[in-house]
Amino acid sequence: MHDYAMLADGDRVLIAVSGGVDSLVLAWLLAGWRRKAPIHYELQVVHVDMEPEGDAFGEGAGLIAALLRDFGLDLHVLPALWRPDPQKLQSAALGHDFCFQCARSRRTQLFAYARQCGCNKIAFGHHRDDIIETFLLNLTCAGNISTMLPRQDLFSGRLALIRPLAYLDKGEIERIGRDLGLEPVRSACPLSEKTKRRDIHQLAEHIYQYIPGAKEHIFAALGNVRQDYLLKQSGGRRP
Repeated sequence: MHDYAMLADGDRVLIAVSGGVDSLVLAWLLAGWRRKAPIHYELQVVHVDMEPEGDAFGEGAGLIAALLRDFGLDLHVLPALWRPDPQKLQSAALGHDFCFQCARSRRTQLFAYARQCGCNKIAFGHHRDDIIETFLLNLTCAGNISTMLPRQDLFSGRLALIRPLAYLDKGEIERIGRDLGLEPVRSACPLSEKTKRRDIHQLAEHIYQYIPGAKEHIFAALGNVRQDYLLKQSGGRRP
């Protein structure tokens, strides 16, 4: 948080909570830090509900709300504006991936709600493994060298995305979750998380198994780019 100046006095922070252990630990962290930090910031916790039941929110959203109450936080539930057609999910298994559209829709909702409630920061529970896997995903599937940033300023600085768990591994976050007695809420992913990102995760784990220290070196490389040794953008064959 210090390296990327993630929090400042007077911030209004929207915490995006999916129900997974990462976002739950993030909510616990920011709520606890607020009690002892030398600055004051406000928190608004939001969940985009992929399984609303009529005018009521789904079972998963109710479980998340109960967990957050233990941290002294109230949950605001947004019914998802976009959900995949169940009849088209079979085609996803044959190669069509809904992930991009789903993630874009949820993020658009979060941006709109942040603007509506006057939040200038949105906190996500992404960690070091997510950052590395995003790099590998973009490298192998999108033809570019990029990743998600611990802090990313948008809309001429009116909104910043922050990822306070960026230096932690998934395993470390899971241990914190167990110590807190957190029971993650099942994912509402209609594809049961059988996605391209899951494939990249398995690839990354394979690399780490066969090359000791690879995770640390890949993460360090993302901050050590030698541009003089990269190809010209217009050179070579592109897909």
